[in-house]
Parts: sequence; structure tokens; C-alpha cells
Amino acid sequence: MQLQQTPVLEETLWQAVLNRDPTFEGKLFYGVRSTSVYCRPICPSRRPNRNQVCFFQSAQEAEIAGFRPCKRCQPQSEKVPNPAKAKVLIACRYIEAQVDRIPTLAELCSEVGMSSSYLQRIFKQIIGVSPFQYADALRSERLKQRLQGGEEIAHAVYDTGYGSSSRVYEKAPKQLGMTPKTYQQAGKTINIVYAIAPCPLGYLLVATTEKGICAVKLGDEADKLEHILNQEFHQADIVRDDQTHKEWIQAILDFIAGDETHLDLPLDVRGTAFEKQVWEALQKIPYSETRTYADIARNLAKPHAVRAVGNACGANPTALIVPCHRVLRSDGSLGGYRWGIERKQKLLVQELKFNKDDSNT
Repeated sequence: MQLQQTPVLEETLWQAVLNRDPTFEGKLFYGVRSTSVYCRPICPSRRPNRNQVCFFQSAQEAEIAGFRPCKRCQPQSEKVPNPAKAKVLIACRYIEAQVDRIPTLAELCSEVGMSSSYLQRIFKQIIGVSPFQYADALRSERLKQRLQGGEEIAHAVYDTGYGSSSRVYEKAPKQLGMTPKTYQQAGKTINIVYAIAPCPLGYLLVATTEKGICAVKLGDEADKLEHILNQEFHQADIVRDDQTHKEWIQAILDFIAGDETHLDLPLDVRGTAFEKQVWEALQKIPYSETRTYADIARNLAKPHAVRAVGNACGANPTALIVPCHRVLRSDGSLGGYRWGIERKQKLLVQELKFNKDDSNT
């Protein structure tokens, strides 16, 4: 049944919805009469009009009242356990424990008690990649860490489970963005061209390689942005040329000004397997919408990795193209932003303004 509501209780519940208060998780569900959808209090969707909202103590009560579950926050998912998801997470932990090899599919099936076809299907459905792809990404990340630590290439290759160095060099352009030797030398022999332009957020720096954009930075001083770029790629050959890839830079400037809502530009970025998963998830957040760090963690089937998601957002090398400004804390506050909290707020306000203008046309 619907919660018995006094004015004071209604205001408390409504504030919990407005604030996306996680302390009400599992205790409060709200329905929207105009859509017949019910949600969790932490749902990242846009908040409805107050006069369209009613409150429930459970997902079951909401459904009895004729509401259907929200597809974004999936409020019904906590009603029953999900044994398949639990087994997939066990498979992930097993893969992660094999530091010098990729386990066979038969091993994983034996570990979790599933058939090979079902494990393949449910693993990709929940994690987003196949078991082999997941293991291969971990292996690649371990190789990167060893190379960055200065370990001999041959030792790093075999200790991380590659059968031969030739297999590594075959995969290198895709997984490392460069050969193992070049990666080990922190970008040495890589040519980077960058441009700086004034923008409503101060200054915009865009750096590119022959493969795509490797850095997008925002700041108050052009000199500081140049210094940061040179520190990050301290062994690369870096030159400034404001005429190179002017169309890419203009697209980003248009985005900042609110004249463009989507950036589809080639990237050449380095990051851990997890960071890349986070960055890909951020690129799926629609313009003018937001998610919480917890939302992203849950979407990656790693609900306890909220802090790691925050760190990955902070490590994002390509601001705006990977829209980490659209990620908020669970309480609805802005959280952090590498390029300044005021810039984050301006970007979100700009997107919200566009959305309002578009809805009024």
C-alpha cells in the first residue's frame, strides 16, 4: 500500500528524492503518476514535478499500485537475489587471481558451475566483454605496469602470460597505443602537436598524435597548461601549432559554447583497463543528464568501486570528449573536477539550459 503521508513526512520523503539520499535506499520508492514508472530515491533521472509523485515502502507495493519499474535505476532488482551475477563476479575474481596466464573457459565453468555457452552469454551481458577479453585486458594492464616500472621487456612479456614477444607486438598498436619499447620509454619518439585557444572557461589546450587526441585540458593560464602537458609526455617530441586539426578544436569550442551537444572525435589515450571502462561509460551519458559515481560503479558490475570510479574520472586525459563533468556524488552535490569545480558547474548549467530551451521549442 502507499505510504500514509502527513505533510511533514511528505516533505522529508520529497527531500530524500531531490537529494538522491542513499540512506533511504531500500526503504523508499517513489512513483510518477504521469509516466506510471516507479524509481529508487537515488535514481539519476531528471526529477519529476512534485504534484506527480507518490511514495511507497517497497517495490512490490508500487507494482501493486500499477507502476512499472524504471529501466535506469531498476528498483525491482533488489527484491530477489541474482545468482547468475554473483557467479559472474566469482569468475572475475578467479580470472584476476591468475597473474601469469589466462584461465581456460573450462576452468571458469568448473569454478562457477555453469555451461560454457551460458557463462559466455551471461558474462558478456553483465560485464560487457567476454571472459577472454576481460582476462586479456587485465594481462595487458599488468604488462603496462611492468614496462612503466622499467622491467626488461622479455621478462615482463613472459611473466604476464604472453607465450611469445611476437604476440605482444601483434597486439601492441591496439592495447598499448605503441610498441612495448616506446611505451616503456614514456612516449619517447612520439610526436605531439598541441594548440591553445581562449574559451568561456578560460583557456583550452588540445594535444594530438597522428592517431587522435591525447589530451584536452582547461585552465586559467596557457603557460600552466603547457607545463602540465610537457610533464605528462616528458619524453615525447612536443610542438605547438594552432593551425593543426583546427576543425577538432572548433568542435570542442562549439561544445563549450553550447552550440554542439556531441563530440565524436578520435582519441589516442592511455589508461588502465578499469579506467578505460569508466571513460567508455562516461561517453554514454547523454547530453544534459548526469550520473553518480555509484551509478557508474554499479553499471560496471563493481558496486564497491565508487572511489576507484572517482579516481578514474580525475585521471581522464580528455576533458569534455569524455564528459566526466556529468558525474556527481550520491547526495547530488558536484563532487570534484580536475579542472575546477566552477567549470564543472558552468558546463552542467550550460547543458541544462540547452535542454530547457529545446523542450520549449
